[in-house]
Amino acid sequence: MKSATAALEINDIALCPTFSQTTSEPSDSCSLHFELTDYNDLFNHVTVMAPLPIVATVFHQAAFTQQPIVQAHGFVRGEVPLDYIKQNFKENLIEHVKELILKQFVIPFLYQQIRLKKLLVAGDPRLMHISLDPDADATFVFEFTKAPVIAIENWKYLPFKAPKRKNYKDLDRQVETFLNAEREQYEQYNPQKGIQLGDWINFDLFLTDQKNIILYGQNFWFKLSMQDGEDSLRELFLGKKSGDSFITDSNALQDYFSSNLETNYPFLLNIIDIIPHAYFCVEQFKTHFRLKNNKEIHQKFIEVFSFRNDICLRRSMVEETLKLLLSKNNVVAPNHVIARQEKIVLEAVQENSDYHIYRIQKNFYQHIRNLAERQARELILIDQFTVYENLTIADQEVKNYLSFFNRPRMKEFIYAELPPYKIQGQEVPIAAEIVKQCALREKTVNHLIYHLTKK
Repeated sequence: MKSATAALEINDIALCPTFSQTTSEPSDSCSLHFELTDYNDLFNHVTVMAPLPIVATVFHQAAFTQQPIVQAHGFVRGEVPLDYIKQNFKENLIEHVKELILKQFVIPFLYQQIRLKKLLVAGDPRLMHISLDPDADATFVFEFTKAPVIAIENWKYLPFKAPKRKNYKDLDRQVETFLNAEREQYEQYNPQKGIQLGDWINFDLFLTDQKNIILYGQNFWFKLSMQDGEDSLRELFLGKKSGDSFITDSNALQDYFSSNLETNYPFLLNIIDIIPHAYFCVEQFKTHFRLKNNKEIHQKFIEVFSFRNDICLRRSMVEETLKLLLSKNNVVAPNHVIARQEKIVLEAVQENSDYHIYRIQKNFYQHIRNLAERQARELILIDQFTVYENLTIADQEVKNYLSFFNRPRMKEFIYAELPPYKIQGQEVPIAAEIVKQCALREKTVNHLIYHLTKK
């Protein structure tokens, strides 16, 4: 997943003087800056600063995109001077530039720094304030809750009794059928067809100007929908191959980065990698779970084929692991973190077709509260173990993680879910740094299970 334009990734943003796919050393004057402030016993403040060269360049390009559509008294449409647009539409342009820099630069950079600096955070950071003027550095101030530090000791030696599979022979036949089908699909796969429906695509996205000069870039993942209906972003990728580069002014991309201003930025897309939907890679699966032979592969697949009380063996194993570690470590989730998790849980339940049946049940909201508290505590615990065990995430591990989302049954292996990647039913890009956070949490869960069940 390493891009040829790595110098333009979010951790070292640089303004590129020409349309070039060669690397260059970024200037400090064009890099984001991260400052952590110890606000009080419960909260930290983080300030992300976007320097003037980035702000001024984006502001200028935003004004340029309005030139063809602005109508002003005394000027021919399409010929309104840029200085006039910048002065008379300044507030609208500023609001747009805030949104674009926040989505494109700041949020991915923030999550990257939290991961790299191994900061212990309870819940997600909250945006508090944005200060932006086209003639100055811009600052984005976030607040996050400090996660209470827990004392982790000798956890690998805790007694753990893993849930047992059901001994139905039919489960073994189901696993063999699945494996044979995926191996056959792998042998029939033709990469020359390029990107197909259901594939995951990793790509670098750069904003350029009308002269194809690269202004800034970021790395994203995107899953092509398999549902019927129009999807302009999906059509943009179909048939393309890894290594392809192209310029687009796709309306879907414009809408993703700008909800309050009509734009026509020319975007440069470099396709970095593809996870095919056509097959599930058993060899990657073997590496992902550190399996030694076909017998262990078979046993691992059984975990998502064996169910008890509508819960698969894998889910039971994860829940029992986290329950044990929570019982041995005093993890307290702050009330406001639980409240925000409650909202997330409730929104997820409301998507269920049986929501109205659930809602009339006795103590429905108490059950929601209990589940939110448990999930909040689990996330704090997982993140603490990630730091304590000094775990990191590699690009191939991210690919392994995303591949599980290509099969409904394989998705049962995932405990650390991705945030929603659909808006109004349409798939949208996800910043690679956010995907890395989820994949790293999943790696931590697997790390815990591996050592507690290790013979």
